Amino acid sequence: MTPPPKRPDAVLDAEAREKIHLDILKRTGAYHANDHILLPSGQHTGEFIEKTLVTTEPSFTEGLGAVIAKHFAQWPIDVVLSTGPGALILSHCVARAHPSRPVLVYASKGVSGGKRRVTLPAEFHRLIRQGTKVLLVEDLVSTGTTLKLLIQLVEHHGAQVVGIGALWRRTKKADVRGKPVFSLVSRDFPAYPPDACPLCKKGVPLNEEFVRRRQARRPSSSEEQRAKENAPGKTPAR
Repeated sequence: MTPPPKRPDAVLDAEAREKIHLDILKRTGAYHANDHILLPSGQHTGEFIEKTLVTTEPSFTEGLGAVIAKHFAQWPIDVVLSTGPGALILSHCVARAHPSRPVLVYASKGVSGGKRRVTLPAEFHRLIRQGTKVLLVEDLVSTGTTLKLLIQLVEHHGAQVVGIGALWRRTKKADVRGKPVFSLVSRDFPAYPPDACPLCKKGVPLNEEFVRRRQARRPSSSEEQRAKENAPGKTPAR
C-alpha cells in the first residue's frame, strides 16, 4: 500500500521538529560547523559530530529518547538493541519510554580477520530468539555498516528487526536492508579528499583536533603488550 502524500503543514512540522533537535545537539557541544575538519578517514569536512558528547546532558537524552519511543509506540517491541556507550545511553531512554516496556541489551563491536563484526554476549542469547521483535537504536548513522551487522545478528537468532531509531542520520544511502528508519536529524555533510577539498583551496586552516584526540585514546604498543601479559591466566614473563 502506497502511503498518502505528506501535507505541506506536516512537512513544515517535521522541519520545525528537526530544527529543535538540531539546536539541542548544538547545546551539548556535540555538533561542530563552519570549520575545516580532518576526519579519521583522512578526508576533510566542514561539519562534525562528536559522538562522545551527544548524550552528556541527561535531560536532553531522556527527551530525545522519548521522541524515538513515541514514533515506534505502535510497534510491539520485546528488545531494544544497540552498540557503543553513547547509543546504549540513548537506548536506555528509548526502552524506558516505550509502552511495550522492552528489555535493553547491547552488542559489542570489533574486528576479526580484518572484517568488522558485532557479537552478542552469551547471557543475552535467551533474550533474542525466534519471534523476538527488536528495535535497533544508534546515535549516529553514517554508512549503515554497523546496522547491517546488527540486522544480520538479530536474524541469525531467528528474531525480527521492526525498525531503527537514531539521533542523527547522515545519509539516506546507508544500507539498512529495507528496515524503517526514524532519525531526529537527517542531515548529510559532505567529505572531500584533501586534493579536492574546497576549504583547502580557500586556504582555511585545517583543524586536526578530533583526530589527535582519537589517537590519544588508543593504547600504545607497549601498553597493549603489558595488558596482554597481565591478562587473567597469563603467566608473567620471567
